[in-house]
Amino acid sequence: MRVIGLMSGTSYDAVDAAAADLHLVGDTLELAPLGMLSEPYPDGLRAALAAALPPAGTTMEDVCRLDTRIGQSFASLAVRADRELCEGRAELIVSHGQTVYHWTDEGRVHGTLQIGRPAWIAEATGRPVISDLRTRDVAAGGQGAPLVSIVDTLWLRGRPGAPVALNLGGIANITALPEGAEPLAFDTGPANALVDAAVHHLTNGRLDYDTDGALAARGSVSERLLDRLLDEPYYALPAPKTTGKELFHLPYLLAALAECGPLPAEDVTATVTLLTARTVADAAHAVGASEVIASGGGTKNPTLMAMLRAELGAVRLHTSDDLGLPSAAKEAYAFAVLGFLTAHGLPGTVPSCTGARHSGVLGSITPGAGGLRLPTPAQTAPERLLVTSSATVG
Repeated sequence: MRVIGLMSGTSYDAVDAAAADLHLVGDTLELAPLGMLSEPYPDGLRAALAAALPPAGTTMEDVCRLDTRIGQSFASLAVRADRELCEGRAELIVSHGQTVYHWTDEGRVHGTLQIGRPAWIAEATGRPVISDLRTRDVAAGGQGAPLVSIVDTLWLRGRPGAPVALNLGGIANITALPEGAEPLAFDTGPANALVDAAVHHLTNGRLDYDTDGALAARGSVSERLLDRLLDEPYYALPAPKTTGKELFHLPYLLAALAECGPLPAEDVTATVTLLTARTVADAAHAVGASEVIASGGGTKNPTLMAMLRAELGAVRLHTSDDLGLPSAAKEAYAFAVLGFLTAHGLPGTVPSCTGARHSGVLGSITPGAGGLRLPTPAQTAPERLLVTSSATVG
């Protein structure tokens, strides 16, 4: 089945599309990458989204407008991906949508909201769309995140030692396969969220992120600020757990800065970059990681990666590119896999990773132009994921 996965993460800077040929062969799900496209949100849309996200207030009118415009942005990229990556032969589109709120209280997730109505995608492409993948897990008592944990578990199963998959988006999350224990997954804390917030604020909007880690590289870490940020109670919560920009946002950082005195922009950026590296490494050490396989936008920040490598010490750090899965597109490919599982009637979660009472088939289905024709349900769930060489469309 030729599937397109659509994803926009907590950095909300762009929509990514990754296309794959997916085939279930015995107990192995084979994934052949067909390529990736990315389109930034229009400046006005990104600004409107940023203005509506917590801790800011918003209106139902704003939510409706954002839901529509984000859906249209996803639809535009889906049309391109079908044409350019699949020669117009995509069979299924899977849309993560844009997370705008993750309702957590005392370690429990009560609800989650992703917007970007799938009807726009189905209408523009004529293809069936699977969306709203997180809510079913929350309804079953889970965290609704990290949903990529089932893909990581299938992909890393069989590697020696205790491999850990790491995603460095706005928020950092890991999936760990400890030796002799059930898989475990959770958000470790901020990845780029506080770095981006600091850079945008301290440069008066001139920069949206720390390009190539240049600001952090010129700064010195403030131990006082770092200690203040490490006092965050979230880090001590047991897994599974999840967080987001509902917690790690600019006012959160400014409150910490107010207690630590004024600091140069470079020093603040260096400090919050080390905060990401330290909290990720602490989490990896806590699960006994033998290696960390990183993906996501943070892998393009050499300062962050150098800090993370130093914090990990003897634990080897490399990227998913080394294992054949492009790091920039890994989450979009993961959601393509989740949609494939749903279309075949297969569960898309690992209860030990999300905390749900049971695994479940995820998402809602929006029919395409030809009505709804699902594949024959699979009789057995895959035991592993094999990334093969890129397929030739035809």
